[in-house]
Amino acid sequence: MARGFDSKAVTDQQEDLLRADEPKREVPQVSARRRTLELARTDLLHRIEATPEGGRAQLRAALVALDDLIGRS
Repeated sequence: MARGFDSKAVTDQQEDLLRADEPKREVPQVSARRRTLELARTDLLHRIEATPEGGRAQLRAALVALDDLIGRS
């Protein structure tokens, strides 16, 4: 026998109430800007490792600036 519309609505309301009692799982949201900065930092670290010691000073300065930006975001 098929369930009526009213019966289905009551069942849906009961399920909604049960779901409302469940603790909310919050997933940390990382902003797109911050994610871009973190990826740029990873790339910069790889470039520092691949660069001879004489050319690393400018890359290290860029890393410090990038860390500052990440800290503010």
